[in-house]
Amino acid sequence: MPAISPHELPELATQAPHVLDAANSFLSDDTGYLKPEDREFLARAFKFSEIAHRGQSRQSGEPYISHPLAVATILTAWHLDAQALAAALMHDVVEDTGVSKLEITEKFGRHVADLVDGMSKIEKLEFQSKEEAQAENFRKMLLAMARDLRVILIKLADRLHNMRTMDAMRPDKQKRIARETMEIYAPIANRIGLNAVYQELDDLSFKYMHPRRYAVLSKALKAARGNRREVVGKILDAVRAQLMGAGLDATVSGREKNLFSIYRKMQEKSLSFSEVLDIYAFRVIVKDVPTCYLALGALHGLFKPIAGKFKDYIAIPKSNGYQSLHTTLFGPYGTPIEIQIRTAEMHRIADAGVASHWMYKSGDETFSDVQQKTHQWLQSLLELQSESGDAVEFLEHIKVDLFPDQVYVFTPKGKILSMPAGATCVDFAYAVHSDIGDRCIAAKINHELVPLRAKLKNGDQVEIVTAAHAKPNPSWLTFVTTGKARSHIRHFLKSMRFEESVTLGERLLEQGFSTLHHAAVELDDDVWDRYVKENGARDKAEILADIGLGKRLAVVVVKRLLQLAGLWRDESGGGRRTAAMTIRGTEGMAVQFGRCCNPIPGDPILGIVKKDQGLVIHTHDCPLLAKGHVDAEKLIDVEWDPLVERYFDVPVRVLADNQRGVLGQIATAIGDAEANIGAVTTQEAEGERYVQVQFTLQVHDRVHLAKVMRRLRQLPVIYRLQRVRA
Repeated sequence: MPAISPHELPELATQAPHVLDAANSFLSDDTGYLKPEDREFLARAFKFSEIAHRGQSRQSGEPYISHPLAVATILTAWHLDAQALAAALMHDVVEDTGVSKLEITEKFGRHVADLVDGMSKIEKLEFQSKEEAQAENFRKMLLAMARDLRVILIKLADRLHNMRTMDAMRPDKQKRIARETMEIYAPIANRIGLNAVYQELDDLSFKYMHPRRYAVLSKALKAARGNRREVVGKILDAVRAQLMGAGLDATVSGREKNLFSIYRKMQEKSLSFSEVLDIYAFRVIVKDVPTCYLALGALHGLFKPIAGKFKDYIAIPKSNGYQSLHTTLFGPYGTPIEIQIRTAEMHRIADAGVASHWMYKSGDETFSDVQQKTHQWLQSLLELQSESGDAVEFLEHIKVDLFPDQVYVFTPKGKILSMPAGATCVDFAYAVHSDIGDRCIAAKINHELVPLRAKLKNGDQVEIVTAAHAKPNPSWLTFVTTGKARSHIRHFLKSMRFEESVTLGERLLEQGFSTLHHAAVELDDDVWDRYVKENGARDKAEILADIGLGKRLAVVVVKRLLQLAGLWRDESGGGRRTAAMTIRGTEGMAVQFGRCCNPIPGDPILGIVKKDQGLVIHTHDCPLLAKGHVDAEKLIDVEWDPLVERYFDVPVRVLADNQRGVLGQIATAIGDAEANIGAVTTQEAEGERYVQVQFTLQVHDRVHLAKVMRRLRQLPVIYRLQRVRA
């Protein structure tokens, strides 16, 4: 490969010869695994990027080209192909220079241009806040990653080099970037199996988020390193001798745990540094899986294992494809020894994860387990984003799924599923299939019925019971933990609310036409099309949903529609009266009943259109309306349907004698009156003689409520009884 000469790049050569040296090293030694024509291709990409960035500097004063060159060099450790390396060299040119995606496509091909585009941020001017911009850019990158995994590998290398070179930045910016790295990018590295990158990103984030703690801990670790060198050497010798004595051929090495993992252990277990004894871990690499278990038995014969500290990640791999046997032993001087036992192939995957696909390509293109798991996760990202309302919600779902703690559970057919710690039966149902989640009504763990909110534990066998007409329950959102479950439930509720809001919007619109003495049938489709277009809506249904949700006033919409149709007559001088809207109580989420007055059939009622809530029904004497803060234009005449059959909640407060069995007497009387009890709260009142009880009664209407209250007043234990109004 011919070197890049100073004559070709005079500015670079005179101002930063060390960058030129790094470029030549990259194009010869680092990319030695590529074909000569691939390295020629990379030389062109480097020259193109250097010219585009010429005159730009990093905050450290280095020529800007040093950064993309360093990113590409990091990627050579994973043996990425020439397209990915070229994209790394040019990953900032679209965002930071005048170069277009089209120009990159023409010079380097569509695949390189798509990779560069996946790395480029969207203009911040489009968004209301930095958080929204960050979330949208993250969504764009992850969707590009779902199409081509190389996008995230380039991004992680980019973030790694930025984290290594942040010293020149302001402390507040360092902390912001470090926090984002720890919350998002380090977990992604872990999720796709890039263990070395994950640990370094964690350590660098710790360094900038807590610089004093990092400095103190680094100093303590350096001192401990010298003190414990002799102990580590003795343990290594003993382990090697024991394995050799058992006739096992193994490579044994010791390693220091990364700083942040030590700090996290100190935080979680409230330990001082001197109390953290297992700062060293030992790795045993053997030829095959049976030898892993033989080595485990030999080492358990050398030092006693600590109960509960053995984990078999070979039989049940982690979600990122990681496999090893983990055991912790009582070592000499009472020091706990953590040992990992794995094969050479497992070791490669443990360090490089899905990137090992490029490092150790076989002749065939079949997916390994780690690639399949990563592919499934990426497909779930596409599903999440399609159901998330916006980028911020999408980012929230992703963060949930990036937590590293996992539990492993079994389906009834013995398939293993990896779930985040704290996952419930509903999370499991959605993990199996979204249709199973939507239709689940009950669950069994280890063949016993449990609540749907029950949390899963390692080794549980989980069975989900479904029903054809079941639907997601809004209350599930209070306990599900996975992004997939949360996004599916929210998507279903939004869809259901949209449909209900459209129906309500149609009824409100009809009332609006009636108010203005017109009929909706007077309008043809052309009028609606013009109205939809001038309001920037998708279709008529979106306008109707907005009316139902209180985002648009029906009368205002009707006036404009009539104007567009040439039918508008201004009748503002006279009083207008319209037929009241009928409330059936089955309208769903689009019609709500005020918690301040809890109206029931028989109460005189009126409706208030509230933004994002739809139509809220109140009693005429509601305390909220008495305050006079309601816009008259948002009041809707409503009346009860005479055939309402559902139950309605009514809070009732009872003051009763404080004696044994009083609650039972009250509950029996309520049941005798054919009412239900939704909730009960009690508290002592007026000394120890009385107890105050508040029931949420479920009744059909005012007549039914009166029947229940008459029955309660007949009880000798009742001292006072009243319907509660806020």
